[in-house]
Amino acid sequence: MALTTTSGKPGTRLFGRTGVLAQALGQPLTSYYLVLVAASLLVAIGVMMVQSASSVYAQVQTGDPYFFFKRQLLFLGVGVVVATVLSRLSLRMLRMLGWAGVLLAYALLLCTFIPGLGREVSGNRNWVQFGTSILRFQPSEFAKLAIVVWGADVLARKAKLLDQPRHLLIPFAPISMGLIGIVLLQRDLGTAMVMGAMVMVILFVVGAPFRVLGGIVGVAAVAVVGLVATSGNRLERIFGFLNPETDALGINQQPIRGAFALASGGWWGLGLGASRQKWGMLAESHTDFIFAVIGEELGLMGTLAVIGLFIVLGYAGFRVALRSDSLFTRYAAAGVTAWFMIQSLVNIAVVLRLLPVFGVPLPFISYGGSALLANLAALGILLNCARNEPAARKLLAQRRVTRSRAKVSTVVQGRGA
Repeated sequence: MALTTTSGKPGTRLFGRTGVLAQALGQPLTSYYLVLVAASLLVAIGVMMVQSASSVYAQVQTGDPYFFFKRQLLFLGVGVVVATVLSRLSLRMLRMLGWAGVLLAYALLLCTFIPGLGREVSGNRNWVQFGTSILRFQPSEFAKLAIVVWGADVLARKAKLLDQPRHLLIPFAPISMGLIGIVLLQRDLGTAMVMGAMVMVILFVVGAPFRVLGGIVGVAAVAVVGLVATSGNRLERIFGFLNPETDALGINQQPIRGAFALASGGWWGLGLGASRQKWGMLAESHTDFIFAVIGEELGLMGTLAVIGLFIVLGYAGFRVALRSDSLFTRYAAAGVTAWFMIQSLVNIAVVLRLLPVFGVPLPFISYGGSALLANLAALGILLNCARNEPAARKLLAQRRVTRSRAKVSTVVQGRGA
C-alpha cells in the first residue's frame, strides 16, 4: 500500500516536508547522533576487521593471533576517553588547544629526525618512539588535527579581513605548509597530499577566491610532479598503476591481490575470518588494504555498508558546518569532515585500483594507534561542534536547567522530610 497523506500524494508522509524523515532530520541533536552512530559503527567494524585481517600475520610475527587486536583495543579505550573530553570542552578551551597543538605538532615532527627517537618504516621516517614500542606513534596524524583546529581559530578571528589575500593566507598557509613540508622531508607523500587537500577545503569553506585556490593547486601540482619524478620508488608505483598487469610479483603485487580479494568476496563474502589473501599474499592486509579484506570476507554488501557509513558521516559533518552560527565551529567541522572524506576516498580508490598506491590508512578502520587516536580526537571535536549547533545548544541548556531544578527540588523535599 502506498504511503499517502490527506493530499493524496504517495510518499509524502515519509519524504515530504512534514514527513517522518524530515521531522527526524529537523530534531536539534540529529547531527550529533548521525556523527556518533556512523563513527561508532565504523570503529566497531574496524576493530572486528583488524582482528580478522591481522590474526595470521600476528601469529607468525609474535605467536599471539590477538596481538594487534589487543593493541587496537588499548588505543580505542584511550581514544574514546579523549573524544569524550574534547566533545564536552568549551569552545574557548578548544581554540586554546589548537595553538598548543600546532606547536606540539612541529616539535614532534622534528623529533622524527633526531637519532634515537626517529624511526623509519617502509622507507618513510615518519615515526617517533619514546622508549617502549607502545609509545611509538606517527606525529603527522596529529598534525592534521592541529591544522584543522588552529586554522579554524585563526581564520575565524580574521573573518572580516579574509577578502584580502594577505590576511587570508597569512599565517594559515605558511604554518600549514611548514607542517606539510616536514612530512615531505619524511618521504611520506601520501599523508602530505591529504594534508594539502584539507588545507584547500578549509580555504574554500572560508571563501577564498578561485584564482587563489587555482594558484595554490598549480604550485602543488608542479611540486608533486617534481617529487614523483625524482623518486625511483614513486615512479615505479606510477608506472605500475599505468600498466596494471605487469610485475605481478613486484610493484603490482599488492594492488592485484587486493583486486583478487574483492573479486572473490562476491555479493555476501566468504565469511568473517575466511579471507585467503591475508595468509601472506596481501601485504598491509590489516592496515592500508583492510578494505580489500572487508570485500573478501563481507562481500559487496559489506563494502557498500562501509562506504554508506562514510557518506552518512560526511553528510552529518558538513551539515554541522552549514548549521553552525560560530565561524570557529563551522571551519573546524568542515576541516574534520574533509579530513575523513578525503582520506577514506583515497584509501578506497587505491584498493579499487583507481589511484596509485599511496599508503594512506582508512579512517576508524585500519590498524594503527596513532591514526585511531587522532581520528577519535577529531571525532570528539566534530561532536563538540554538533552540540554547539544553535538548536542543539538551546536544548542542552534547557536540559541542564531542568536537571538543576530537579536536584534542588529533591534536596528541599529531603530536608522537609
